[in-house]
Amino acid sequence: MIVVNTEMVPGYTIREVKGLVQGNTIRAKHMGRDIAASFKNLIGGELKGYTELLTEARRQALERMIAQAEQLEANAVVNVRFTTSAVTQGAAELYAYGTAVVVE
Repeated sequence: MIVVNTEMVPGYTIREVKGLVQGNTIRAKHMGRDIAASFKNLIGGELKGYTELLTEARRQALERMIAQAEQLEANAVVNVRFTTSAVTQGAAELYAYGTAVVVE
């Protein structure tokens, strides 16, 4: 599966548009990560626990989007975007979306 954030895939021609595909996941903060983040806020630096959490969330949302594209028999997803939003205090949604297409 080709996945790009551009409107076309270089070297390929879009033959058919299958439609919008998306994948999402909602993740809650972990108490241990919150404690570690509180200490990091005092001294500064990367919040590695949250970085790992968001990396895993992006991967899962992308996998779900790709699975939906495969169900539509697409072989590529173009114009892929990611968004995040707060669902409730301590939980956030990561949403991936794009257009499923057939390229040659």
